Amino acid sequence: MSNQNYLCNRLQFVFAILFLLSAKLFSQTDSSASVLVFEIKDEIAKPALRVTQKAFEEARAKQVNYIILHLNTYGGRVDIADSIRTRILNSEIPVMAFVDNQAISAGALISIACDSIYMRPGGSIGASTVVSQSGEPVPDKYQSFMRSTMRATAEAHGKDTIIQGNDTVYVWRRDPKIAESMVDPKLYVPGIVDTGMVLTLTAEEAVKVNYCEGLAKDIPEVLKKAGLEGSTLYYYKPSGLERFIGFLLSPAVQGILIMIIVGGIYFELQSPGVGFPLAIAIAAAIVYFAPLYVEGLAQNWELLAFIAGVILLAMEIFVIPGFGVAGIAGIILVFTGLTMSLIDNVVFEFEGVAAFGHIVKVFFRVLISVVLAFGLSLYISSKVGSSKWFSGVGLAAVQDKEQGFIGVDLHLKEMTGQTGVAYTVLRPSGRIMIGNELFDAKSEIGFIDKGEKVKVIRNESGQLYVIKEA
Repeated sequence: MSNQNYLCNRLQFVFAILFLLSAKLFSQTDSSASVLVFEIKDEIAKPALRVTQKAFEEARAKQVNYIILHLNTYGGRVDIADSIRTRILNSEIPVMAFVDNQAISAGALISIACDSIYMRPGGSIGASTVVSQSGEPVPDKYQSFMRSTMRATAEAHGKDTIIQGNDTVYVWRRDPKIAESMVDPKLYVPGIVDTGMVLTLTAEEAVKVNYCEGLAKDIPEVLKKAGLEGSTLYYYKPSGLERFIGFLLSPAVQGILIMIIVGGIYFELQSPGVGFPLAIAIAAAIVYFAPLYVEGLAQNWELLAFIAGVILLAMEIFVIPGFGVAGIAGIILVFTGLTMSLIDNVVFEFEGVAAFGHIVKVFFRVLISVVLAFGLSLYISSKVGSSKWFSGVGLAAVQDKEQGFIGVDLHLKEMTGQTGVAYTVLRPSGRIMIGNELFDAKSEIGFIDKGEKVKVIRNESGQLYVIKEA
């Protein structure tokens, strides 16, 4: 009997040693792993989706073991967030989120999709009610979509099986009700959120309710908490082209491009046939629309509207005499193309005031740019001749009468009071015919169509000024 006890004690000792060794082995950090880190630190929009897609492609190419999403955002477009969260949920590579301060609204949805979440102390996650561009909650059918999406995202992480005596209990790894309460203020979760409040969790609270695996102040600490200390680390960096597209999409740059487009068209109208201002306007339009089209904001019909508007304006300038239907229609189409291309087409899915308010906001942004462009064009037109910046463009030499120079054709003085016909369209400058002679002239009031009778009212500095003959 003593031998049997001795043998049992020896076996227990061996099993204890094996258990300690295995625990030690599994507690070691995985220093052979590789990790790719990418950042989303702006509004959840098309650029964020593109960065996510590119980062996952690079992760596959490098065959990394883990992906870390370095996140700090106050939210953005729900449809883009849904695409990002679907990409994360379907990823074969485990994804960790490091919430570096805030994961609000659409950012919370993306975070919950990740396999694990680490948060900076003092950070927050939640407040995912869907709102319009003006910040007002949208109709309930959109809230219903967001509630179900948040709930389904939490459910996707499955349940833990807990055996308590003869009972088996299934506990959600991330409670779907908590995720849903980040959207629905009517939902009551005992001990977490009361009715009438949209849930936002602090970092400490997120740890307590199993929505955060731990607190970390930076990426190295995330790796340490996740048992990946010493791993090979890669950082995804957007290309120069992607950064340039983001620069072109900034409201300030878009406003400047609109001003260049409008200014170019204005100067072309003032000096028809020159071509250079119109070329500048077209170049600015290409730079304006290209990133919007790449990001999916500008649709085909908006581009076609703008192009049709430019064509109508060109016809008005070079082909059709006067300024009528074609010119007005061209201006309307150009304005429509510039405005509607800035409006995300998702906004039209919202109802009533939400969509209208956003359209009005964008309309006034474009209108302000157009007014500024027109004002600057008038100012530049008045300064071109006298400014030192343009001194090299014109002739600066002085031709005095004492040296035998005559500044104007004396014959022009005899034309005052004479009548003739418009040989070309006067817009306001053009040519007229008096008798059998052609003269450069300028319309005093409005435009004058080709073939209309005109009368010379004065001669000023070698320039004939005419009006329509009654």
